[in-house]
Amino acid sequence: MQVILRSDYESLGKVGEVVQVKPGYARNFLIPRGIAFAANKSNLARLDQERKILQMRDLKERRKAGDVHAQVHGLRLLKAMQVGEEDRMFGAVTTSDIAELIKERGIEIDRRKIQLDEPIKHLGEYNVNVKLHRDVIAVVTVDVVPAS
Repeated sequence: MQVILRSDYESLGKVGEVVQVKPGYARNFLIPRGIAFAANKSNLARLDQERKILQMRDLKERRKAGDVHAQVHGLRLLKAMQVGEEDRMFGAVTTSDIAELIKERGIEIDRRKIQLDEPIKHLGEYNVNVKLHRDVIAVVTVDVVPAS
């Protein structure tokens, strides 16, 4: 089944692309959540009209992401964690923790935009990507140190 993407979806494509997916995936997941709509003649005609609107929205989002990038990129965040013997951490640093550290600086970022393969479980310095837009990625440094 062919569907037209209404929003960016990392595993499928970008806004406005026509992609081939299994019918059940489209019917039960993509269409009900508003991620895509069926690619029929009327929707393809509507897509041409909406393409300009989508491009303007994308440009606006990219500008907004660029402003946030200027504030966030290169930020050094310090996270103090409780440690036990041999500097083993109790718990881990997650995307929520990093989002909270950035929020303390007065910048609101959704935790889902922070790209962390797995929670940080060791002391040290880590570079973490923050995907603000599909073309705009900021890098923050998170220093995990023992709490005094």
